[in-house]
Amino acid sequence: MIQRLRLAMLSLPSSSSLSRKKYDVFLSFRDHLYAALKRSGIITFRDDPKIEAGEGIAPEIFKAIQESWCSIIIFSETYAFSHWCLDELAEIVKQKNEKGHKVFPIFYNVDPVDLRKQTGRVQKAFVKHEERYKDYEDKTKRWRIALTEVANVKGWHLNNRHESEFIGDIVNNISSKLCQTYSVVPNGICGMGGIGKTTLAKVVYAQMSPHFEGKSFLADVREVSKKCGLVSLQKQLLSQLLLEEGFNLFNVHEGNVIISHRLCQKKVLVVLDDADNMQHLKCNNEIHERLLISFDGLEETEKKIFLDIACFFIGENKDFVL
Repeated sequence: MIQRLRLAMLSLPSSSSLSRKKYDVFLSFRDHLYAALKRSGIITFRDDPKIEAGEGIAPEIFKAIQESWCSIIIFSETYAFSHWCLDELAEIVKQKNEKGHKVFPIFYNVDPVDLRKQTGRVQKAFVKHEERYKDYEDKTKRWRIALTEVANVKGWHLNNRHESEFIGDIVNNISSKLCQTYSVVPNGICGMGGIGKTTLAKVVYAQMSPHFEGKSFLADVREVSKKCGLVSLQKQLLSQLLLEEGFNLFNVHEGNVIISHRLCQKKVLVVLDDADNMQHLKCNNEIHERLLISFDGLEETEKKIFLDIACFFIGENKDFVL
């Protein structure tokens, strides 16, 4: 019987804009959307009104924008009247142009044309801003340029839709984009029983584990899943990777949610020993949607080890290797 062992090297590659991001989303407005994003496991920084003090935007806000993969900007009828919102917007556009920061505008009962051309209520807002900051023309100019640029980005329009449905579509869209960015390409060692697959995996695991933030070697996955269930494997995985005990999981879905939330910012190495069922991999599907491994993202030592493993499969049938 051919047995299979999986080495799932899960990480965020240094070449990606996601590699060192603390948050998935920077949210420029405080409403029900934050709760919906959080429930979906999307790590979101919420702009706190307590931070907004004084004339300038707080350093914490700039830092949060820089540490986020994307920004969701909710343009309301009064948005342009807030100099804090416009300062945030200018920084978001700066990160977009310089760092590849993603921007998703939401037009909440406001016409993008008014934002783009600064007409209507937006024009009235800028009359006040330009009077207040008449000695700082560069500031208001940056605001105008930022508004025009983001208003040209395809976004979501509330129109007459029910708000809960509208929010649900936004969360699903953001989640889908994150899943397209985070993926996993597992590596497998397979063959007849007794040829030393587990021994080889342990050697590779020992050599590669120092290059990761967390590590987990799940032994005898097939037997453990039969006797104790997938939840038991999830608990073991979390305990080994996070060096914590006492995870109370009631079902596989809850385990997936916790795995997604706790591991999405970590570079981890996971080995599933004697995994002969795709369900063993699906039990960690949320990791697959969050993390990415690519050859180009590996360190030089990791690349050499990866290629050494690949040499074992030269001349083998593709289906056998996979």
